Amino acid sequence: MHLGSAQSYHGLYKRGRRHLRLVFLAAAAIAISAGLVFVISLRSRPQRTYKDLAQLWKDGAYREVYGESGRLLADTPLDFFLLSLRGYAAYQLALAQINAQDMNLYTDECISALRKALLCKKGADGGAVCYVLGKAYFEKGPDYANLTVKYLEEALELSYRAEDIPEYLGLAYAQAHEYLKSVAAFSEALVPVAGQGADSGPADILLLAIARSYIELGEYDSAYAYLTQCADTSKDFSVIVSARILLGRVLEKKGDIEGAEQQYLRILQEGGDQADARYELGVLYAERGENIKARAEWRKVLRLDPSYAPAIARLAM
Repeated sequence: MHLGSAQSYHGLYKRGRRHLRLVFLAAAAIAISAGLVFVISLRSRPQRTYKDLAQLWKDGAYREVYGESGRLLADTPLDFFLLSLRGYAAYQLALAQINAQDMNLYTDECISALRKALLCKKGADGGAVCYVLGKAYFEKGPDYANLTVKYLEEALELSYRAEDIPEYLGLAYAQAHEYLKSVAAFSEALVPVAGQGADSGPADILLLAIARSYIELGEYDSAYAYLTQCADTSKDFSVIVSARILLGRVLEKKGDIEGAEQQYLRILQEGGDQADARYELGVLYAERGENIKARAEWRKVLRLDPSYAPAIARLAM
């Protein structure tokens, strides 16, 4: 039975995207300030052009920044400041899109602009560029996990620091099936979060992510410890459900069938009917040879969610 997937990590990240945007804004502001000093000192363009762009950025006018930087790049196509700013604006616009095609277009433009910026200048200013570039590649999905890792690691090598880099690295390492590195990165991300108090950060999400990586490594005792902590401390019932379902699967792997059943039943007791818990109960019963009970659970799943594909497939057997 498959216990985790790269897609689940991507969903995990999406839950915290508002927090990550705020981190990005702070990082981008540093890059803009550095770029502004550099450009004003070396170019003869009126200072107000760059000051206006910086003010637009500060005001959150990303579309205007995107368009104006593009216009200016027609005259100076290798301007580090303009390329960086266009890339940063494209990244923000990508996050704001609902349509996947539009999001991909802005993400691709972000990547194009920032890679050109790195050809112009590396050093300290390049650290912020690498940081956003790594996150842009993350948005393109698991197939780009290696590039996410490459640029986030380059950002660290250039002494750039942002509190969300370990979490992104943990997600990307997991997508690249480098689970030991994923555990290490998530553990690093967990330290400052845990130190801020129970209500101040996604500690439960990180515990869940660490456990998934341990599951992929086949280290079920370690996974069990993190999942138990997650289920016991989280205040988000959807996270608790995920943790208990994974606990059930881990217990099955360890041969504790009764313990696994109790995890699924506890979800139903604490939160009412849950399609995932019902489905897992059905799988467990089927593996015990109790096919009538198994099919009854899968029929309950379809009453809760008529489109639940795994249950449909099981009942069709």
